[in-house]
Amino acid sequence: TRERVKKELTDLGFTFPDSQSNFIFATHKSCPAKELFEALREKHIYVRYFPKDRIDNHLRITIGTDEEMKKLIEFLTEYLK
Repeated sequence: TRERVKKELTDLGFTFPDSQSNFIFATHKSCPAKELFEALREKHIYVRYFPKDRIDNHLRITIGTDEEMKKLIEFLTEYLK
């Protein structure tokens, strides 16, 4: 699941450091993290957002079940069109 989600996020324009943790700390090249966080929250898709210096344009996306990750990717694909 993790490797599939990393590829799908990359295809959508996200970048993130390589890590083996249970989350991806991602930023998007053209859409602010705060905007994405709020849009995701409205659809009951929960990620973490930290409004702090140096990390305020990143989302902490925990790797969930295949179904949860599919919902996230489907939403982001549509939202970022």
